[in-house]
Amino acid sequence: MKLLDALVEQRIAAAAARGEFDDLPGAGAPLALDDDALVPQEVRVANRILKNAGFVPPAVEQLRALRDLQTELNAVSDQATRCRLQARMLALDMALESLRGGPMVLPREYCRRIAERLSERAGNVDVAGAGSQ
Repeated sequence: MKLLDALVEQRIAAAAARGEFDDLPGAGAPLALDDDALVPQEVRVANRILKNAGFVPPAVEQLRALRDLQTELNAVSDQATRCRLQARMLALDMALESLRGGPMVLPREYCRRIAERLSERAGNVDVAGAGSQ
Protein backbone atom coordinates (compact mmCIF):
# COMPACT_ATOMS: atom_id res chain seq x y z
CA MET A 1 0.00 0.00 0.00
CA LYS A 2 2.93 2.34 0.63
CA LEU A 3 3.93 2.03 -3.03
CA LEU A 4 0.45 3.16 -4.08
CA ASP A 5 0.55 6.06 -1.60
CA ALA A 6 3.93 7.16 -2.96
CA LEU A 7 2.66 6.99 -6.55
CA VAL A 8 -0.41 9.06 -5.70
CA GLU A 9 1.67 11.66 -3.86
CA GLN A 10 4.08 11.85 -6.82
CA ARG A 11 1.25 12.42 -9.31
CA ILE A 12 -0.38 15.04 -7.10
CA ALA A 13 2.93 16.88 -6.75
CA ALA A 14 3.50 16.77 -10.53
CA ALA A 15 -0.02 18.10 -11.21
CA ALA A 16 0.50 20.89 -8.67
CA ALA A 17 3.83 21.79 -10.30
CA ARG A 18 2.06 22.06 -13.68
CA GLY A 19 -0.51 24.39 -12.08
CA GLU A 20 -3.50 22.11 -12.59
CA PHE A 21 -4.93 23.03 -9.19
CA ASP A 22 -4.50 26.81 -9.52
CA ASP A 23 -7.92 27.83 -10.84
CA LEU A 24 -10.17 25.38 -9.05
CA PRO A 25 -13.37 26.71 -7.43
CA GLY A 26 -12.75 27.40 -3.76
CA ALA A 27 -8.97 27.55 -4.17
CA GLY A 28 -7.39 28.92 -1.01
CA ALA A 29 -10.58 28.49 1.03
CA PRO A 30 -10.81 25.96 3.84
CA LEU A 31 -12.48 22.67 3.01
CA ALA A 32 -15.91 21.94 4.47
CA LEU A 33 -15.12 18.61 6.07
CA ASP A 34 -17.81 16.28 7.34
CA ASP A 35 -17.67 15.33 10.99
CA ASP A 36 -16.70 11.72 10.46
CA ALA A 37 -14.08 11.37 13.15
CA LEU A 38 -16.07 8.56 14.80
CA VAL A 39 -16.44 6.63 11.53
CA PRO A 40 -13.77 3.97 11.03
CA GLN A 41 -11.25 5.11 8.43
CA GLU A 42 -11.80 2.07 6.22
CA VAL A 43 -15.46 2.99 5.60
CA ARG A 44 -15.20 6.80 5.38
CA VAL A 45 -14.66 6.88 1.62
CA ALA A 46 -17.53 4.47 0.99
CA ASN A 47 -19.82 6.51 3.26
CA ARG A 48 -18.87 9.73 1.50
CA ILE A 49 -19.56 8.19 -1.93
CA LEU A 50 -22.94 6.94 -0.73
CA LYS A 51 -23.75 10.31 0.83
CA ASN A 52 -22.82 12.18 -2.35
CA ALA A 53 -25.10 9.81 -4.30
CA GLY A 54 -27.99 10.57 -1.94
CA PHE A 55 -27.80 7.39 0.14
CA VAL A 56 -27.22 7.10 3.86
CA PRO A 57 -25.67 4.21 5.80
CA PRO A 58 -28.19 1.65 7.05
CA ALA A 59 -27.49 2.54 10.69
CA VAL A 60 -28.38 6.19 10.07
CA GLU A 61 -31.59 5.20 8.32
CA GLN A 62 -32.52 2.92 11.21
CA LEU A 63 -31.74 5.63 13.78
CA ARG A 64 -34.05 8.00 11.89
CA ALA A 65 -36.77 5.35 11.86
CA LEU A 66 -36.31 4.82 15.60
CA ARG A 67 -36.63 8.55 16.22
CA ASP A 68 -39.79 8.71 14.11
CA LEU A 69 -41.28 5.75 15.96
CA GLN A 70 -40.45 7.37 19.31
CA THR A 71 -42.18 10.58 18.22
CA GLU A 72 -45.21 8.57 17.12
CA LEU A 73 -45.17 6.59 20.38
CA ASN A 74 -45.17 9.81 22.42
CA ALA A 75 -48.30 10.98 20.59
CA VAL A 76 -50.29 7.73 20.93
CA SER A 77 -52.43 6.81 23.93
CA ASP A 78 -54.02 3.58 22.63
CA GLN A 79 -52.29 0.66 24.38
CA ALA A 80 -52.50 -1.73 21.41
CA THR A 81 -50.91 0.84 19.10
CA ARG A 82 -48.23 1.58 21.70
CA CYS A 83 -47.37 -2.14 21.95
CA ARG A 84 -47.15 -2.42 18.16
CA LEU A 85 -44.85 0.62 17.97
CA GLN A 86 -42.68 -0.67 20.82
CA ALA A 87 -42.32 -4.02 19.04
CA ARG A 88 -41.19 -2.24 15.86
CA MET A 89 -38.74 -0.16 17.91
CA LEU A 90 -37.34 -3.31 19.51
CA ALA A 91 -36.87 -4.93 16.09
CA LEU A 92 -35.05 -1.83 14.80
CA ASP A 93 -32.88 -1.73 17.91
CA MET A 94 -31.92 -5.37 17.42
CA ALA A 95 -31.03 -4.66 13.78
CA LEU A 96 -28.82 -1.79 14.95
CA GLU A 97 -27.13 -4.10 17.44
CA SER A 98 -26.26 -6.48 14.62
CA LEU A 99 -24.75 -3.61 12.61
CA ARG A 100 -22.72 -2.52 15.64
CA GLY A 101 -21.58 -6.07 16.27
CA GLY A 102 -23.37 -6.38 19.61
CA PRO A 103 -25.46 -4.50 22.12
CA MET A 104 -24.50 -1.01 23.14
CA VAL A 105 -22.93 -1.04 26.60
CA LEU A 106 -24.37 1.53 28.96
CA PRO A 107 -23.01 2.53 32.38
CA ARG A 108 -24.99 1.12 35.31
CA GLU A 109 -25.77 4.56 36.74
CA TYR A 110 -27.26 5.63 33.42
CA CYS A 111 -29.41 2.48 33.30
CA ARG A 112 -30.55 3.08 36.87
CA ARG A 113 -31.61 6.66 36.09
CA ILE A 114 -33.50 5.53 32.99
CA ALA A 115 -35.31 2.88 35.03
CA GLU A 116 -36.21 5.49 37.65
CA ARG A 117 -37.66 7.84 35.04
CA LEU A 118 -39.64 5.04 33.45
CA SER A 119 -40.97 3.97 36.83
CA GLU A 120 -42.03 7.55 37.58
CA ARG A 121 -44.00 7.58 34.35
CA ALA A 122 -45.49 4.11 34.79
CA GLY A 123 -45.94 4.39 38.55
CA ASN A 124 -45.52 0.66 39.15
CA VAL A 125 -42.12 -0.56 37.95
CA ASP A 126 -39.62 -1.92 40.48
CA VAL A 127 -36.22 -0.31 39.83
CA ALA A 128 -34.31 -1.99 42.65
CA GLY A 129 -32.54 -4.39 40.28
CA ALA A 130 -32.01 -1.95 37.41
CA GLY A 131 -28.47 -1.85 36.11
CA SER A 132 -27.30 -4.76 38.25
CA GLN A 133 -25.87 -6.78 35.37
